[in-house]
Amino acid sequence: MSIGKRIVFATFGSLGDLHPYLPLAAELKRGGHDPVIATFDAYREAVESEGVGFAAMRPAADALGDRIEVLRRLFTDHRGPEYLVRNLFMPHLRASFDDLWQATEGADLLVTHPIAFAGPLVADKRGMPWASTVLAPLSLFSAIDPPLFAAAPFLYTIRKLGVTPYRWVFALAKRMAGSWEQPLHALRAELGIPSARLAQFEGQYSPRLNLGLFSPLLAAPQADWPANTVLCGFPRYDGAPLDAGTQAELDAFLAAGEPPIVFGLGSSAVMIAGDFWDHAIGAAQRLKRRAILVTGVPLDGYRLPPTIKAFDSLPYSTVFPHACVTVHSGGIGTLAQALAAGRPQLVVPVAFDQADNARRAMLLGCARVLPFKKATTDRLAQELDALFAAPGHALRARAISMEVRRESGARAACDLLLRLIPRSAT
Repeated sequence: MSIGKRIVFATFGSLGDLHPYLPLAAELKRGGHDPVIATFDAYREAVESEGVGFAAMRPAADALGDRIEVLRRLFTDHRGPEYLVRNLFMPHLRASFDDLWQATEGADLLVTHPIAFAGPLVADKRGMPWASTVLAPLSLFSAIDPPLFAAAPFLYTIRKLGVTPYRWVFALAKRMAGSWEQPLHALRAELGIPSARLAQFEGQYSPRLNLGLFSPLLAAPQADWPANTVLCGFPRYDGAPLDAGTQAELDAFLAAGEPPIVFGLGSSAVMIAGDFWDHAIGAAQRLKRRAILVTGVPLDGYRLPPTIKAFDSLPYSTVFPHACVTVHSGGIGTLAQALAAGRPQLVVPVAFDQADNARRAMLLGCARVLPFKKATTDRLAQELDALFAAPGHALRARAISMEVRRESGARAACDLLLRLIPRSAT
């Protein structure tokens, strides 16, 4: 008889960095296993409400500082990646290690997110099976299929020169990023673990299995991807079902007129949206279109016309399929829901992987792209009007939706993870 396995997922970040692991945990739980997610303490309720084991892993979310200021520095400063690594996570690395060490006691497998820097150290010290994951193509750092970096979009122009210039770019990035990891090198020395490659680059990938938790529609496998990388497809998840009152409110608005434009900025950019909602409202009114705003926080001080409805929060899977166009910031989880919904998209990327995700959606033929900083009323209206005037985007969006909906990302990932556990442990 098969015995259930204890599998620990270690992740940090926004809800977009938590949600992909919940379908994997649910799939494992249905198979009689014991999944545990180790992450920020603030996500305990979100994890446990799905019937999944939870382990708090430091830093605590409130130990990182004022959330709005943290997000502002991450999303609007070109040095956001350095701030993320050097200031937010490296100072807490020892605490992360201690918490994850405790969470993996008796575990059969560890699965890591790219910025769960303590994960590879725990796996090395315990000598336990370990799989890594990447959520978006950017994290694979391919010079053959190079990403568009939000902090340096001009670099993409050198793509036409071939592979070598991008290899130089990555080499320079590694030299710059190496100094950010001094606490990691010190902890490795303390633990007696031999020096390894940079945690932000090659060191994040398990040599045995690196799962790409995104659709192969976004990126084809490349010769310079990490060894043993397998694309699984999107493990789509975007929160608990709506309560009856909010569902009734949404249904009533949708039934009152033509399909609306749906605007959303994910779970992080909404906190620093600035005047984006003013521009969204203005663009919808200029085009004489109904709209739904998913604002993340209450939209205080606004008197909305009857053609525009604002919700603090909605699972995108409940509203995107009813849109005429979706407007979003391009986080990978949001993009997964938008592609599955089968509606044309206007992507307004803010930072990190969003610009590259947006570029890839545009190449699929179902989206247009407008950088968040340029998302004025005029530009939003122009880009949306262009989408309405080009029926090819809608046709392509429907075709892509059918392909995405056929993916079984969670099941494929879990089948591969279970194969890593030695037979003696089964």
